[in-house]
Amino acid sequence: MSRPPLHLPAGVDASPGATSWANTPERSNMLVLRFFSWMALRCGRRVARLVLHPVVLYFFLFSPGPRRHIKRYLERAIGQERMSWRDGYRLIHYFASTILDRVFFLRGRMALFDLQVTGAAALDAEAAKGHGAFLVGAHMGSFEAVGASRYTSADPDQLRLAMLMYPDNAQQINAVLGAISEPRFRPEVIALGRPGAMLALRDWLDAGGMAGLLADRTLPRQAQDEGGAGTQRGDSLELSFLGRKAVFNDGPFRLAALLQRKVFFMVGLYLGGARYEVRFEPLADFSQGPAGCGREAQIREALEAYARRLEALCREHPHNWFNFHDFWLEDKR
Repeated sequence: MSRPPLHLPAGVDASPGATSWANTPERSNMLVLRFFSWMALRCGRRVARLVLHPVVLYFFLFSPGPRRHIKRYLERAIGQERMSWRDGYRLIHYFASTILDRVFFLRGRMALFDLQVTGAAALDAEAAKGHGAFLVGAHMGSFEAVGASRYTSADPDQLRLAMLMYPDNAQQINAVLGAISEPRFRPEVIALGRPGAMLALRDWLDAGGMAGLLADRTLPRQAQDEGGAGTQRGDSLELSFLGRKAVFNDGPFRLAALLQRKVFFMVGLYLGGARYEVRFEPLADFSQGPAGCGREAQIREALEAYARRLEALCREHPHNWFNFHDFWLEDKR
């Protein structure tokens, strides 16, 4: 029996020009990563970490836009009275640390780290049954630590992880991975918006693979449907986040609903030094959920649960959310 064609759901705009950040390489500047990779592998992690402080100081002093956004965020996550410039510096240092550690994770140097994993048993069970699932995270901590956590499972080859990315970012990250990683530790990359991407994603999930994506970026509405007629289907919702209204996109959850999969929240928290904590938590189950209007309510509930979980983590580990953008759209106002 032939399967119906798959298309990106309304609200998932994967065009290269969808929005400014969609064309910006996330945490993957090639020259910086090549330099860090060369120095780290030549001199070791301890020596390489000494270079982080001048790099962080330069960014802290000469990046007024990101510094303004960091200040706004930390005032809401920590409290305006408690927050100081040290918190901003610490956040950027955590960010730089995860970039450096990316080199070691992608080279398979797991012994350098104290990696604690919770909640992986549920993923192992899904993979053992041949049921792929979505792992939805945020620009928080280290995605590479999440990928490395599969080597702590009972069968490392069983838990396979692919990254879902936009075409331009996928080109950047593939170049980075090719430059600094060993093939064995290199994750798969599925570029959304390209011909056959949805079929490739469905086949990956049907084979028991996990699909990871980050959901703390807002995308514009799709202006047209397949027939070219305009559509106003809502794909963004205003939700309370750290005491202010913020816009979240439901595209990742529409994708999970379309493919009828379970959704887990994932995060690789950086705890300082060489310590990481990877968490997996059930977030939504679209595998046997309702259809029609009931499915719309289920998608909204999943998005609201995601926002609540991210908010709780921002308060618990405020220096781990690496969002240097105008998240609350205050500059535009």
